[in-house]
Amino acid sequence: MSVDPAFLGRREIATADEMERLGFVIGEQLVAGDLLVLTGPLGAGKTTFTRGLAQGLGVRGPVQSPTFVIARTHPSLVGRAPLVHVDAYRLGSAAELDDLDVDLAGSVVVIEWGRDMAASIADAWWDIELERPVGGAEGVADEDLDADAPRVVTIERVAAGDVSAR
Repeated sequence: MSVDPAFLGRREIATADEMERLGFVIGEQLVAGDLLVLTGPLGAGKTTFTRGLAQGLGVRGPVQSPTFVIARTHPSLVGRAPLVHVDAYRLGSAAELDDLDVDLAGSVVVIEWGRDMAASIADAWWDIELERPVGGAEGVADEDLDADAPRVVTIERVAAGDVSAR
């Protein structure tokens, strides 16, 4: 895996621009074969992070949530690996993910909502959890849920069979 281990751990991200910047810096380091699994509630910043990552990789955009198409491929504009952005939310199993025939070895792959499926398709990956205030949280009004509130991002390196994997 190619990402600098200095990115491992937990950090607070104050704004959407800062989330995109984190994605950009990580994207600059990625190579074909890298798999990132993004987990977090709706509105946590998964697509914003991926948008920055795509810019760092130098791929063609725009990057949008792949919810309705399941997977989008963004070819490189600069001779690097393409980005495959997958939304596993509506997939029922790892077999359905495998049926997408994603080029894991030749692409950088980002899978949203794929934590439970990653071990079936890869030996190792970057597990990135994005947290944000949700309804009912102390001091958070429901109308403020989409505000540019701070997020917490936790980045871990996970190997298949690692008992600490979530």
